[in-house]
Amino acid sequence: MITTKNESLKRQIAILGSTGSIGTQALQVIEEHSDLFEVYALTANNNAKLLIEQARKFHPEVVVIANEAYYLEVKESLADLPIKVFAGSDALSEMVEMEPIDVVLASLVGYAGLRPTMNAIRARKAIALANKETLVVAGEIITSLANEYRVPILPVDSEHSAIFQCLVGEPSSAVEKILLTASGGPFRTWTAEQLQHATCEQALRHPNWNMGAKVTIDSASMMNKGFEVIEAKWLFGMDVSKIQVLVHPQSVVHSMVQFADGSVKAQLGTPDMRLPIQYAFSFPARLPSSFPRVDFAAIGSLTFEDADPVRFRNLALAYEAIQRGGNMPCILNAANEVCVDAFLHRRIGFVQMSDVIAEVMQRAVYIQVPTYEDYVVTDKEARVIAKELVDKYNT
Repeated sequence: MITTKNESLKRQIAILGSTGSIGTQALQVIEEHSDLFEVYALTANNNAKLLIEQARKFHPEVVVIANEAYYLEVKESLADLPIKVFAGSDALSEMVEMEPIDVVLASLVGYAGLRPTMNAIRARKAIALANKETLVVAGEIITSLANEYRVPILPVDSEHSAIFQCLVGEPSSAVEKILLTASGGPFRTWTAEQLQHATCEQALRHPNWNMGAKVTIDSASMMNKGFEVIEAKWLFGMDVSKIQVLVHPQSVVHSMVQFADGSVKAQLGTPDMRLPIQYAFSFPARLPSSFPRVDFAAIGSLTFEDADPVRFRNLALAYEAIQRGGNMPCILNAANEVCVDAFLHRRIGFVQMSDVIAEVMQRAVYIQVPTYEDYVVTDKEARVIAKELVDKYNT
């Protein structure tokens, strides 16, 4: 049975990034189990219109719009409801500390998720983590904080949720290898020559998953999988040499764990993010759902192949970053965010993203044992270098 601190109450959920792909699907999960879950807070960056619609439907206690330019629009639109409305990044980071909140769904995109997640951990809130960049940028700090405050980090990424489910009840000493699956994205069968001419429109056509633009581009470039390797290292305490990426085009096996006796556990399901979201909200319980079921007869076969870090250089860069450690994954993430934005605005080519990221990793100041303040400085420095390099491609 799922309970909160007060067993008579529903579990109170704060959604960071409620207007994004993960946030909107999380609201579907809450709506399906309204007897167990309740929205306490909703936040968005720029999508004021959808945030207002969500607030009017779910009646949270608190709404935060990060972009202060939309504050009056949101506040006036909700004036007839008893909802507290705040604006700005500071308000977002402070909101997670509110006492009634039980679970914080961290689904902001990119580096922006780091500070509020750290605050939520210090406030001893359970973290349902969908923002992989938080662990990519500062995995050592986040895991150390979670241990210090005895806060569970429940993975929402389908791959890490799969690994988490495979590990339940298993001793960590028995784990031999993590097999992290990847769909391969829209360019799985493309040659290196073809990738030179890949367009933004083509990169955004993911064959299996419906995600936001940034994550979809990361999937096409395999940076998303590289980030997931780094995230898996911190979530499960695994050396990266024991994390293998396998391309699995059907996206039915979400990931696997190989054990010391040679046996392998896999978690399977349809490519539907509501399943890992619900599991993170309900753990350790499994709740019934109306989500689609896997039809194995219709699928016919499941295939696997090695990932290619030569064609998809971003995967190799991610392995390099985590092997070097320190602030290098932070440099990787900042450069990638700049490159993806530039690619989405047609200012840089698909393959050129990897070229820029690699050069930023060479030029940015490396710090072996960074503090949080070092990460803040590193993020800014790497973005400046990346933007300069992108500008060179447009001169």
